[in-house]
Amino acid sequence: KFQAEADRLRAKEKEVYGRDRPELERGLDGVKKALRTLKEYYASGDDAKHDADGGGAGGVIGMLEVVESDFSKQLAEIIAEEERAQREYDTLTKENQISKATKDADVKFKSKEATELGKAVSETQGDLSSVNAEYSAIMEYWSQIQKTCAAKAEPYEVRVKTREKEIEGLKQALDTLEGQTSLVQRRVTHRTLRGAGPRHMQISK
Repeated sequence: KFQAEADRLRAKEKEVYGRDRPELERGLDGVKKALRTLKEYYASGDDAKHDADGGGAGGVIGMLEVVESDFSKQLAEIIAEEERAQREYDTLTKENQISKATKDADVKFKSKEATELGKAVSETQGDLSSVNAEYSAIMEYWSQIQKTCAAKAEPYEVRVKTREKEIEGLKQALDTLEGQTSLVQRRVTHRTLRGAGPRHMQISK
């Protein structure tokens, strides 16, 4: 918007310059021609005629020289003003171009950054969904394990009584085993004594 306003103002200035400069140049050229003509006329050899017109000639030539000076000055001023305005316009346009290029690059970079950030967010959300799914599966498996363990686990009192019964059974088995071992030993001893009796008697004879 600012550049558009500068373009409009520069176009208007160039329009005025394009109109005024030719007019000043034509006026200056006309004054120069008039001065040249008068100077040539008064430089001719007709002294009688020159003496008759000489009183007003010097004033006319002097006036035309002042007009020539004014035209030259105005022409130089508008040329200098046009050159200055053009330089300022060129500088401003260049700065605006640089500023626009910088902003465009910044917008492009931010757009790219936003796109990459959006992609990263999407990937993160995908990873989070996957993790949540895995977590849900683990918790479901853990819940099933807890249900299984809860179904199989016996109360403490039941486990104690079961253990006591097992210990009592082991004691009874041990007592039974010890009784059988004692009985076997007695039988072996008795048999040994019965087998050794006659031999002792024979030795005595």
